[in-house]
Amino acid sequence: MTSPQQPEPSEQPEPSAVQGFAEGYAAKAGLHRTHDGRIDVLKSAGGIQGIAESIVPGMVFLIAFTISRDLTPSLVAALASAAVFTVVRLVQRRPLTQALAGVVGVGISAWLANTTGKAEDFYLPGFFTNTAYILAMVISIAIKWPVAGLLFGIIRTEGLDWRKDPARLKAYRLGTWIIVAVLVLRLVVQVPLYLMGADGLAALATTRLIMGAPLYILGVWIAWLVTRPVPAAADARTSDQPSKPSSSDA
Repeated sequence: MTSPQQPEPSEQPEPSAVQGFAEGYAAKAGLHRTHDGRIDVLKSAGGIQGIAESIVPGMVFLIAFTISRDLTPSLVAALASAAVFTVVRLVQRRPLTQALAGVVGVGISAWLANTTGKAEDFYLPGFFTNTAYILAMVISIAIKWPVAGLLFGIIRTEGLDWRKDPARLKAYRLGTWIIVAVLVLRLVVQVPLYLMGADGLAALATTRLIMGAPLYILGVWIAWLVTRPVPAAADARTSDQPSKPSSSDA
């Protein structure tokens, strides 16, 4: 008796775990879309309050240190400003994730600067975080799971179907490279200022503010525009163009 013929292995569907990861990642990244399906860049950056939470502690530290030239009270002032935002969110009954992450980040920066005694080391952890994001995004491009696709695909309700379309995959890889370029630009500009020590502190802090949320918003917006799918109507017009009659039709 012959054994029953085994069915041909079919292409496995995209694992639901990856779909869930993409949705969760998009939510944690804070990406939002408008009522007409476009990305809400300002809201995705945390809104006015979220942007303030990201820039005020560093600004307070710079101002306090410039005035006092004393590291300890400057670090305490930065930590206090970050803690204020947490209290504000508690009063507003809003999620504390972003504010708490800010407090932890400022706390690590303050601890490092206080340990080394160098004010510029307050900004050092940001370089490591930035580098980690660059590596993660480059890897995502290499394995054909570009981060821009995971984020924007959810907002555009494409799910993970974009991975089956070479043109969409290419677009999302390009979009991810744009975000990588923004992160690399930060390092190119800021690391030399950090290496200048105290002489470059003011410039480092200033560029950190400018190249933080504002540059992030610009980079995400450009990546969103670059990865826009071709309108279906345009495809239809292209496919509906009448072909030229051949000589046999005459």
